[in-house]
Amino acid sequence: MTDQKSEENGVSGQSKELITDFDPPKPPKRNKYAFACSMLASMTSVLLGYDIGVMSGAQKYIEIDLDLSHGQIEILVGILNLYSLAGSAAAGRTSDWIGRRYTIVLAGAIFFVGAILMGFATNYAFLMVGRFVAGIGVGYALMIAPVYTAEVSPASARGFLTSFPEVFINAGILLGYVSNYAFSKLPLHLGWRFMLGIGGVPSIFLALGVLGMPESPRWLVMQGRLSDAKRVLDKTSDSLEESKLRLADIKAAAGIPEDCNDDIVEVSKQSHGEGIWKELLVHPTPTVRHILLAAVGIHFFQQATGIDAVVLYSPRIFGKAGIVKDTPQLLATIAVGFVKTMFILVATFFLDKVGRRPLLLASIAGMIVSLMSLGFALTIIDHSDHKVKWAIALCIATILSYVAFFSIGMGPITWVYSSEIFPLRLRAQGCSLGVAMNRVVSGTIGMTFITLYEAISIGGAFFLFSGIAVFGFVFFYTLYPETQGKNLEEVEQVFGTFFRWRSRQAELDSKKETVEN
Repeated sequence: MTDQKSEENGVSGQSKELITDFDPPKPPKRNKYAFACSMLASMTSVLLGYDIGVMSGAQKYIEIDLDLSHGQIEILVGILNLYSLAGSAAAGRTSDWIGRRYTIVLAGAIFFVGAILMGFATNYAFLMVGRFVAGIGVGYALMIAPVYTAEVSPASARGFLTSFPEVFINAGILLGYVSNYAFSKLPLHLGWRFMLGIGGVPSIFLALGVLGMPESPRWLVMQGRLSDAKRVLDKTSDSLEESKLRLADIKAAAGIPEDCNDDIVEVSKQSHGEGIWKELLVHPTPTVRHILLAAVGIHFFQQATGIDAVVLYSPRIFGKAGIVKDTPQLLATIAVGFVKTMFILVATFFLDKVGRRPLLLASIAGMIVSLMSLGFALTIIDHSDHKVKWAIALCIATILSYVAFFSIGMGPITWVYSSEIFPLRLRAQGCSLGVAMNRVVSGTIGMTFITLYEAISIGGAFFLFSGIAVFGFVFFYTLYPETQGKNLEEVEQVFGTFFRWRSRQAELDSKKETVEN
């Protein structure tokens, strides 16, 4: 009996050992080197965020000091986004020419000059020159930060790392709001100049920090520098096996034979950017057409659903909601920046766990509800001759919920998605098209929002944004496949498969309908 019990205990002990031996492998730890590179590159997005945040408060003081009209203020606030088109259009080719890293340095240097010009502006024309220079720097930063981050990130953490640009845009917005509050007590002619000029200081440290980063491994392969690319991939991959696979995929995308192990090789002109625009716009394959539509579409809906109206004009919106004094307006605006930043940090940890598609759809659904509720509350206040406290509370709550829902999906996923779905040969120019759409729509809203709400009422403006968001939900649900966990070279195949699956489904539905009829 004792022997039998011993045998059972022995078997049980062996079973436990076997169970322990076959425990599922733990997920890889965060690659600290890739994390540091992504962090430094993405910090250039602070430049745009700071400008957006600081202009929301500075515009009121500029309007009074320089005696400007509402129309001039609209143009001043929104024009930077259109100026940034020049930067984003040039950034694709520049980054293919001098590399991703030096393009980031260039972005910081240009923005620094623009910030100094704005800080010393003596009149409206001088201020617009500063906006133009700063806009070019912003355009460069917006395009290159997500591209570089996507290209150094291992597949296991790409969603987390490529969401960093949006994290730092939000951090910059919050810093801009705090700057507004801090300098609002200075004399009128000094306050707004300090608000704008101080934004140039971080760009110096960013440019110096970026010089310590490695170049993108994909850009190095495009230049034929295989040994340099291998060294970077070894440091930024989760394992040496993954590094070898990533290098093989990049070589295949660049047209380099798999068995080529030379340190330096000759790469075809196509890999240097020749003929890219023709392949993107003139004769795209069905897969490339789908990718381009997805990238440009997500940038359009990110801005067309009104985020810049809320961020750039939040003091005016709070004023329309019944908060009329400067200090409470600025404090409420800081609350918007704080909530926006906190929720973007939450989103970064879910992108590689939940996936892009579920977060994106949940985000825009929440934005639709928030925008409709905000439009309703503002309409009630607009048509009341006394303070409606519950409507004021609803306005504040829905503005905060709107920026929270935006930050958990639409905000970060726009940059993650558009930077990871293009194949290597099309990535820089493809991303620049997405950024161009982003800036055009953002600039249009920034330069027309006051005119819009004066024409259709403040509540009507947000009902309009909610209607656009409904179209956005349908667009994303129909066209966007999941890209979580796939390396950048596999993503192109996902889009091709998804496109063919959708076409096949439409064909089957059509046949079914014909048979039923």
